[in-house]
Amino acid sequence: MRLRYILPALLIGAGSALAQETPIVHDGEFEFLRAQFGEAWDAQDVEVDAKLTEIRAANGGKPPNFLYILIDDVSFGQMGDRKMNYVMGIETPSINQLATEGMSLMRMYTEPSCTPTRTAMLTGRHPIRAGVEEVKVALVGEGLPTSEVTLPEILKQVGYNTAHIGKWHQGDIEQSYPHNQGFDWAAFPLHQQVQLSLMIPEAMRSNAMLGYVPEGQNNQFLLDERFKPYGLVTGVEAEAGGPALEVDMSAGEVWTQAKYEEMNERYQRQALEQLERVASEDAPFFLQYWPLYPLNFVYPDQAISRNGGFHADKLQLLDGWIGDLLAKLEETGTADNTIVVLMADNGLMYHYEGSSGLNQLIYRGGKTQHLEGGVRTDAFIRWPGVIEPNTAAGDIVHVSDIFTTMARIAGATAFIPRDRVIDGIDQTALLLNGEGNGRRDYVYVYEGPVLRSVVKQEFKMHLPAPGQPGAAAPTYNIYRDPREEHPLVGYSLWAGASFQDMIKRHQKMIAKYPHSEIGKGTPYEGIENLRPETELTRDVFMSWQ
Repeated sequence: MRLRYILPALLIGAGSALAQETPIVHDGEFEFLRAQFGEAWDAQDVEVDAKLTEIRAANGGKPPNFLYILIDDVSFGQMGDRKMNYVMGIETPSINQLATEGMSLMRMYTEPSCTPTRTAMLTGRHPIRAGVEEVKVALVGEGLPTSEVTLPEILKQVGYNTAHIGKWHQGDIEQSYPHNQGFDWAAFPLHQQVQLSLMIPEAMRSNAMLGYVPEGQNNQFLLDERFKPYGLVTGVEAEAGGPALEVDMSAGEVWTQAKYEEMNERYQRQALEQLERVASEDAPFFLQYWPLYPLNFVYPDQAISRNGGFHADKLQLLDGWIGDLLAKLEETGTADNTIVVLMADNGLMYHYEGSSGLNQLIYRGGKTQHLEGGVRTDAFIRWPGVIEPNTAAGDIVHVSDIFTTMARIAGATAFIPRDRVIDGIDQTALLLNGEGNGRRDYVYVYEGPVLRSVVKQEFKMHLPAPGQPGAAAPTYNIYRDPREEHPLVGYSLWAGASFQDMIKRHQKMIAKYPHSEIGKGTPYEGIENLRPETELTRDVFMSWQ
């Protein structure tokens, strides 16, 4: 066994014992479950450690690699299922194949929008705990703080190479950039698709973005020329410890649909290049690819899908790109020791339902909403030789569980901080033993800073209005009423008190471990080649801060 893998290997065996000596701080509801099932879980963890050690030994002492693909704004049922391909007129054969080669997580919960979900995955914490409340579009001078400990930072402690390609959206300040949050190399846009695919002339002409592009009206009475955010940084690249550089954008150049498409193509190309690079090196790798597609707001010259909507068509295109990435993984010879996770970050952007080609399907609601349609997404995980192919699990999983589970599998549990609440639950037993071995039957769902609903087993309570008793809160059986349209008092009368107890346990832990503040700073610091118009935009922003 190579020396660099000795510590991680030892940590697998020591993981459970160390956790008993210095336990991870979990939320009150998990501890309530642990009081009931902790003895059985501890016994199972001994078997889990033995299995992980066996898996590592079979791979020359090397821990598994991770390829994590996070797709933007795609609701449950919109990819990975041949039947739904026919319903929607979108072909996703590559994702369908991945689903049959691994496990489908049928109750994956995310946060209601993209920035919070990504924060939860990176930190293992509800984003509100890190001060991250909402999606931001233009300059804010805020972002994920240095004080948060990210999954790539933990994995680097046990020798992993780390790389990030694509959407990031964790802030516009230097401490928040991915190469300052645990990634050795990163290529990413500073903002997100509102800037990149909506704030463009072509989106104005397709009636998707209103009022932004100057030529859309005559501006006769315009006074404040800085009201509309111009000069924003587009895409940058950087290595850990170094500055970021904006790429493929010149001073005075107007961002267009063509530039956006070039950016997407560049990220796909770089995902393939980085996969080839990290797979050729001796260390295990964590490669994170967060595509910008399918978000796109301009119809193609020629649609490739039967659906033809501007999101739907790009989802079919992205499926082919994912197929190319998985084929490259096979070519590198590392596929058998690589865990592939593919999922979406939240439900569809229902604001464009119809023209986008995507629709709400089974669950009501979408992006920004606490409804199931906003926080239930497809999720697939493949681990050759470990996870039984073509299986499914109905156990509840939350996106924050990825943090804790990957850390456990990598032998890095010891590096999870113990001075804060970690919401992510270790779901390794579910992956190794299959359905019915999950350790979560609850989810707290926030919209921004506001707790809006609580899920427990098949029941979901929308929080009552201030002053209203729990027995008056709308409560649903998600199996019987997946669209949350028919609250029944027969549920509320018995479940109201139990849901209120869950909220009290949650609040007690918040009181004991208060939320952190979001990181603050000057936008765009750490980017060496800012364009003059960007410097002006930043100066105007900072002039009133």
